[in-house]
Amino acid sequence: MQDWIYQHSVLKFIIPCCALALWLFGSAVASYISGWTTLARRFRLKVSFVGERWTLQSGYMRSGGYGNCLTVGSSPDGLYLAMMLLFRFGHPPLLIPWDEITVSRQKFVFFRFVRFGLGRELDIPLCLRAKLADKLRNAAGNRWPIEPAT
Repeated sequence: MQDWIYQHSVLKFIIPCCALALWLFGSAVASYISGWTTLARRFRLKVSFVGERWTLQSGYMRSGGYGNCLTVGSSPDGLYLAMMLLFRFGHPPLLIPWDEITVSRQKFVFFRFVRFGLGRELDIPLCLRAKLADKLRNAAGNRWPIEPAT
């Protein structure tokens, strides 16, 4: 088998190209399913973000989980979301203004998390750990959305 591969050296080129294409396709599909693509149409960040940020965070959007690959940031201007470079294809950095976000605290079994509704009309869910949400709230200052009474 190995001799056959050496004789057909074009496979040395085709196999990595197919793997790369599959990786990019998977990233683009994840962006579409999670709602990131929809958010990027309105909230794509075209300049560098100024504010506090936390790397290697996890979150959940629609039916897509982002485990330890998110950079989440906060400033009075809004909520910053970016993907790790390895997964960035189809996931441009976002800055969503606070007036386009709803916030509600929730609990599931022993886990406390905060649900962000991103985009006023879109209401694309982003769930983050409560401790991270508290850091975001502190960095947002008085621009943080009003949370409903529980």
